[in-house]
Amino acid sequence: MEMEREQIEFDVLIVGGGPAGLAAAVRSMQIAREKGRTIEVALIDKGGEVGAHALSGAVVAPRAFEELLPDYRERGFPIEATVRGDLFGFMTKTRFYRVPMVPRHMHNKGFPIVSLSKVTRWMAGLAEEMEVNVFPGFTGKEVLYAEDGNRIVGVRTGDKGIDPEGKPKPNFEPGIDLMAKVVIFAEGARGSLAKEIDRRLNLSADRMPQVYETGIKEVIQLPEGHFFTRSAANDIHTLGYPLDLHTPGGGFIYEMGKNRVAVGFLVGLCYENPLLDPYDVFIRFKRHPFVSDLIRGGKVLEQGARTVSTGGYYTIPRLYADGALFAGAAAGFHNSPALKGVHAAVKSGMLAAETAFEALEKEDATAKTLSAYADRFEASWLKAELYEGRNFAQALAKKAPVKFIHLGAQYVTAGRGVVDPMATKEDARTLVPVAKASGKTVEPVDPSVYDGTLVVDKLTGVYLSRTIHREDQPSHLIVHDRELCVNRCWPEYQSPCTRFCPGKVYEMETDDVSGRRRLKLNPSNCLHCKTCDVKDPFDNITWTCPEGGEGPGYTLL
Repeated sequence: MEMEREQIEFDVLIVGGGPAGLAAAVRSMQIAREKGRTIEVALIDKGGEVGAHALSGAVVAPRAFEELLPDYRERGFPIEATVRGDLFGFMTKTRFYRVPMVPRHMHNKGFPIVSLSKVTRWMAGLAEEMEVNVFPGFTGKEVLYAEDGNRIVGVRTGDKGIDPEGKPKPNFEPGIDLMAKVVIFAEGARGSLAKEIDRRLNLSADRMPQVYETGIKEVIQLPEGHFFTRSAANDIHTLGYPLDLHTPGGGFIYEMGKNRVAVGFLVGLCYENPLLDPYDVFIRFKRHPFVSDLIRGGKVLEQGARTVSTGGYYTIPRLYADGALFAGAAAGFHNSPALKGVHAAVKSGMLAAETAFEALEKEDATAKTLSAYADRFEASWLKAELYEGRNFAQALAKKAPVKFIHLGAQYVTAGRGVVDPMATKEDARTLVPVAKASGKTVEPVDPSVYDGTLVVDKLTGVYLSRTIHREDQPSHLIVHDRELCVNRCWPEYQSPCTRFCPGKVYEMETDDVSGRRRLKLNPSNCLHCKTCDVKDPFDNITWTCPEGGEGPGYTLL
């Protein structure tokens, strides 16, 4: 029997406290004030506080913030540093070669370098000042539909105080049904609710499959007199080693305030070799002579990981449904050639808010009315920007030297290239069996390199992410068929989840007596990056939200 749940009514409900959701919240209240109308806006975020799960590079193109809050700098926008100059290079195993021409999409001089965790905290403060109801620590666990069809009417938050068998504990708190005239889903890349809605309403029916990269990032404390105190370039991007020329990915190094530096590496999840470990790639990147010289004497303060939606314009799903809109990375808004998504998220959130308010005024939140969001996007500078990069991820997924032909052609034809449109392939379908893999793309890192200070292993990285999950709850990582893991995934791919997970959540154990293997889960290590949900070759893993307020506790990333 279904338990009774508290219902709370809002005009607009926003799921996700990232830049898209917070921009939607702020813009909603701005419009309400301009129109002299009172509306109730609520925003929920699964992190213990807004910003706890926010991670990005991040060099921010300021255009969207200038539109949302023209005086954003005067209002305390948290800037770590400002880009003085760009450096773009290609790395071999031992050398760094500066590329004389930085691609136009990566011209960042004058742009702010930020911590997205700090930026979202700042935005949440503004939203609260504008009387947005901000609820951190609440997961969107279930989409609520009207009884008469597929019209979205709200979101149910997750229950709290459940034991591993799913039974209520003495401290049990049932989830709440948050009802709204319009729901804006801004959960970030691979949002669990957006994924479920897409499956039910077929939002991506005529679109190409979304593709992703997994990024691992650290903030490192440097000693006095470090490289950036004397360098004209404080925004560095690299291609090449530790990856081969066939696999998309690259590194970044950004100056931050207080003698700190952001170091990160992204690996395209279209990679083929099941033995590749993105964390090993990141460690090898840090130990490259060029990078290690820049961070010598440093100490890792914080580490985290996240997937990024990189498919571009042709992978953006239908942006609206009856009662709902989709914004930010949850809808695939990302400028891949520029390596930027924050400004795209902010702009999409603003457009969603404008559409939602229009629906409130018309008292009509049907898909027909909310389709104006797609029209707004198509008429915006954001569409023009993303359209130029519409084939970029597809070209990167090609093998060298063909990829460079496509990329060069796209560069001189404003994105059209040789073939337009180019098709994407689901990341879960790109692995080749171990027997066919042409050797290890990157050999496992020698454990002796981990010094616990500047070079840390996966478990230390989890500790530095401040990740916390209550142990005595149902696993939020659903492995649908454990026998498949042993009988098919191990023989064919040697359990790639044990490598692609940056938090060491998955381990393949062997019984000492029987010799039989079994998959062991450590869900308390989960960084919420969702790589497993994207890359598992059998679609055998589903990521869901754990209890609200749990997961990483980022403050610097």
